Amino acid sequence: MKIQIDRPEFLKNWQLAERSCNTKSALNAINGILITTGQEGESAILEATDFKVALRCPAEGVEVLSPGSAILPLRPLGELLKKIPSNTVTLEVKDEKGTLVAGRNKTRFTTWPVADFPSIPRSDSAQEICSVLAADLNKIIIEGSIAGSTVADFPKYLGACFLQVQAGQLCLASTDGRRLSLARCSCEPSFEAEVLLPVAALRELTRLLATAPPEAKVKILCDGSLAWFRIEALDFSVRRVESSFPNYEQLLTSNRTTSLLILRSDLLSALERLEIIVRSYTRLVVLTLSPGGQLKMTGRAPEFGTSLEVLDASIDGEPLQIGFNVNYLQDGLKAIGSDEVTLYFNGEEGQMRLTRDDKKDFLYMLMPSRVTEQDLLELEEELDSTPEISEDSGDLGEVEVPERSIEPEEGGTGPDDPDELVLSAQDDDASAF
Repeated sequence: MKIQIDRPEFLKNWQLAERSCNTKSALNAINGILITTGQEGESAILEATDFKVALRCPAEGVEVLSPGSAILPLRPLGELLKKIPSNTVTLEVKDEKGTLVAGRNKTRFTTWPVADFPSIPRSDSAQEICSVLAADLNKIIIEGSIAGSTVADFPKYLGACFLQVQAGQLCLASTDGRRLSLARCSCEPSFEAEVLLPVAALRELTRLLATAPPEAKVKILCDGSLAWFRIEALDFSVRRVESSFPNYEQLLTSNRTTSLLILRSDLLSALERLEIIVRSYTRLVVLTLSPGGQLKMTGRAPEFGTSLEVLDASIDGEPLQIGFNVNYLQDGLKAIGSDEVTLYFNGEEGQMRLTRDDKKDFLYMLMPSRVTEQDLLELEEELDSTPEISEDSGDLGEVEVPERSIEPEEGGTGPDDPDELVLSAQDDDASAF
């Protein structure tokens, strides 16, 4: 195989493919990218996989001088391609020995047998379930995947996103047991379908979508074990998760006792300051909501002190003091991306719902952490002794704070096939979400 490369053009898709490689694998072949060329004048194809995801795309900026195929090592060849000053280079591979020529510079390297590269399944026999704009798909993955876990959790659905095509909409949901995120967008459905895919793989897909034109159509296809995302001539495949996602629709209640309308930037900035205080302790902040008044947020670290943030907001309903994990609260606010946000609370022990204004295309649900009356009393006394800090705030307390979580009911179908989600705390207190 011998090709001439327009380096800047070639690197565009090369950099997409290299993220699908596994440079830590004992199998050398998947430490590189397979390039296959047709006859002279025809296009070349790049393929990469780590066995969990795979990418197949055109090799842009390639002129085929003689056909063939080769596995090009990601390291150091890929790094070298980015550093070469010349924009035109010649690459030749013969008998698993490669030569890269750039002007007066020449590099010789060793490749691996092409036969060792795993066969990447094609989407030819897969069924298309829908097509969606690249910008819309990118948006719902970013918003809908924030509650999912990227580690190998059990049950398996905790590390997965649930994709559902229904009634002309593509819905994406995820949960880590303490929170749930749900995002929707319009699509062109072929038929109704449900697919469970790894969170990490879909977040990788967003990097591909970010390089596509916003108006580009993405086709989603499925078969028994894989899902494909086809963006023009690029195919990104993901291995499906063998599990069942909990029935999240039972959580979509309109019940609320208190509502908060606030500027997202103000709330997020205040939480970022409080996070500095509580990050090494409980990571907990207490919100005090006074209807017609102000929002007060308190954070405490025993070895440092106490911090109080006071914000202007529109608050309706009942007075409320409630505690949350500061990082989880920040995650929802960072994903939502609108100027104003609305938070709905359902009492001290009910879920908090975060939405984008009055729209129904995004929902983030978060369970509160328990804060006792004694904890609140102790901090109130501490705040009273500090003139600069007003009273009526909440306390984190020097105690372990149990976090509620979403789990299948006992006696249900089990963690891999739950019928519904319920709210449970570490002290075995449980009630319907």
